[in-house]
Amino acid sequence: MGSGIAQVSAQAGFLTILYDVNKQVLAKAETAIAASLQLLAGKNKITAEDKNRIISNLRFTTDMNDCIADVFIEAIIENAALKAALFNQLHEFNHSEVIFATNTSSLSISSIAASVIHPQRVAGMHFFNPAPVMKLVEVVQGSQTSNETIETITGLALQLGKTPVLCKDAPGFIVNHVARPYYLEALRLMETGIDPATIDSVMEASGFKMGPFKLMDLIGNDVNFTVSESVYEALGKPARLKPSVIQREKVDKGELGKKTGKGYYEY
Repeated sequence: MGSGIAQVSAQAGFLTILYDVNKQVLAKAETAIAASLQLLAGKNKITAEDKNRIISNLRFTTDMNDCIADVFIEAIIENAALKAALFNQLHEFNHSEVIFATNTSSLSISSIAASVIHPQRVAGMHFFNPAPVMKLVEVVQGSQTSNETIETITGLALQLGKTPVLCKDAPGFIVNHVARPYYLEALRLMETGIDPATIDSVMEASGFKMGPFKLMDLIGNDVNFTVSESVYEALGKPARLKPSVIQREKVDKGELGKKTGKGYYEY
C-alpha cells in the first residue's frame, strides 16, 4: 500500500519520499513501482518521458532524518501506539504546521491523535488497494482534527486524482464497516465445506469484480483480520461480526495472501 500511495503522489507531480526501516521492503517497493510504471508505459497510458519524470519525483530512504515534508501519509502496521509514536518522531525535525495522515483501515483517528503532540493536525486518509487504480479515499476527521487539516487532506486527494469522501471517526469508517459481512459470510460458508474458488466464482458471476477470498488475499489476511477484530471490539462484540477462526489460522501460519505467496490461493 505504501508503495502504491508513493507512486500516486509522484505521478501527480509531488516530490515524494518513501521511507521504511527495512531495506529489503524498500527495494521491493522500488521494483514494484518501476514495474507498475513500465506496465502503464506499455499500454501507452504514460509516455517514456512521463515515466522518467515520475521516477525523478521519488526518493527511497531508510533514514528517518531524510523525511522532511509538508504532509506525511503513513501505511505501517495497524497499531495505534506505533502510528502515534512515528508521528511524534517525525514531528521532532519537521516544521510546526506539518500534517500527519494515517492510512489506517479502521483504527480510531481520535485515539491515534490523542497521543500525538499536535492532534489537530492528524487525520485519516484511507486509500484502497491497489492505490494507483482505486479512486476512493476516505478522509476521516477525528474529534480533535481541525477543519483546516481536513480541507488540506481533501484538496490533496483531489490533486492526486482521487475521489475524497468525508467520514466520521466510526468503527470501519464507511467501506470497511459495510464490507465486513461480505468477508465474514464468505468465511462462514467456507466453514461448511464450500471451497473459496467456488464462492469467488459465484460472487464474480453475480457482478462483483473480485470474490471475497481473492480480495482478502490482495488486501492481506493480517490487515483484513485486524480490521475485523477492530470493528468487532468497537461495536460491542456482536455475534454477526465475530472474526473467523479460519482467518486467524491463516494469519498465525503467515499465509497472508499475495504478499507472502500463499493465502486462500497460491501465488
